[in-house]
Amino acid sequence: MPQVIKVGPVTRVEGHLDIEVTVEAVNGRQQVVDAKSSGTMFRGFETMLVGRDPLDASQLTQRVCGVCPISHGMAASLALEAALGVTAPSNGRILRNLTLGANYIQSHVLHFYHLAAPDYLDTTGLLDMSPWTPRYVTSDMAKGSTAATFVDHYVKALEIRRKAHQMGAIFGAKMPASPTLVPGGATEPVTAARVTAFRALLTQMQAFINNVYIPDVLAVARLFPQYATLGKGSGNLLAYGVFDLNSAGSSKLLKRGTYTNGAFGQVNASLIKEYVKYSWYSVSNTGLNPSRGTTTAYPGKSGAYSWIKAPRYNDAVYEAGPLARMYVNGDYRKGISVIDRVAARALEAKKVADAMAGWLNELVPGAAVYAYKATPSNATGVGLTEAPRGALGHWLQIAGGKVSRYQIVTPTAWNASPMDDAGRHGPIEQALIGTPVADPNQPIELLRVVHSFDPCLSCSVHMSRPGDKARRMLVRV
Repeated sequence: MPQVIKVGPVTRVEGHLDIEVTVEAVNGRQQVVDAKSSGTMFRGFETMLVGRDPLDASQLTQRVCGVCPISHGMAASLALEAALGVTAPSNGRILRNLTLGANYIQSHVLHFYHLAAPDYLDTTGLLDMSPWTPRYVTSDMAKGSTAATFVDHYVKALEIRRKAHQMGAIFGAKMPASPTLVPGGATEPVTAARVTAFRALLTQMQAFINNVYIPDVLAVARLFPQYATLGKGSGNLLAYGVFDLNSAGSSKLLKRGTYTNGAFGQVNASLIKEYVKYSWYSVSNTGLNPSRGTTTAYPGKSGAYSWIKAPRYNDAVYEAGPLARMYVNGDYRKGISVIDRVAARALEAKKVADAMAGWLNELVPGAAVYAYKATPSNATGVGLTEAPRGALGHWLQIAGGKVSRYQIVTPTAWNASPMDDAGRHGPIEQALIGTPVADPNQPIELLRVVHSFDPCLSCSVHMSRPGDKARRMLVRV
């Protein structure tokens, strides 16, 4: 008999994600035969921005997510630059790359050590306290000295993440959200002292990535070889490209492209559509490109099960993320699976960190960091970039000098989307289908698949509730 397993809210993800799967015996093995990925909270940044000064977008949208705010600031700035017709000078472009790169490193380290790695470790006798208890303990988990080493690295990774934030704040003014990201570049001046301080921290990041992070990922791959064939999902990959290497944005460290049914292709943003048949939004918005779409909530809609929309590219299901970027760029093409996502993320951290060392050499102290241009009365702009978790797009319309439409399609909207109008499951749902479940009471296999995507529900669904009372706290330092 089929058995329905509900895992939610899923722990060790940003935001609120519920997973519901149906498990049934197939050829004598209990495995997932159906899956639903549900974003369970709604905000409304797209609606909040309507009627505001367009220049507010690069600051307000960073509050969409505290883990990857720099990416939202970048996407908003790129959309505004397209609308204003302005290009960042070399220094401004490099400063944004460095600030975003620092955010990538802290996010990738966060994912492996603090969100994903605990799925593979039996920490009994090592972490017998909250928040590490209660926990799943399964027979295949790493134990003993291996687990103890990972726990030590877990603690070290906290320090590395703090230093990555410090590094980002050198040119970002503060982290996690940076006020220096503006259309036309950045606002923090370049000095020799700041370059030296940044380089000192970056050297520590590189040492940790090379000597700890990558070896630990390889250890997990050796201990859990079965996950190199589990969790494939749709098999289609989408990347917008990131880290501009020239002012025109025509050359990027990680290029833009698609991987579809075994073939590589270009990205045409006009082929992106958002479907909402199974999402709590008005059906009048379904099947529209984000440039024409709106975010009109319809709570309680019959048949819906998520606050996440279902973005599709050329009416097909696509996965976004580090694996997609590294695959499209030709840096990693071993496969598409749970382990491949984890490995590609670690190797990308190295690629970005090494590139940052070179970008520091290109900075010119005292040279211009931004270019100014007045906001037009009427304009449109699209900003496509990559958050640590994948393809991120902002669509902007200006009318009468104010924002008249704003739409955001996030990486987790791609990855954790529900079914679309044609009944096609989202990437996480597809990756779960076929996954074996040894013990329905401890479905660790489901968590390993879900965590490999590094979902961020804060990004994918946004909520403000009228009437909620703000709370104030006094923090003494």
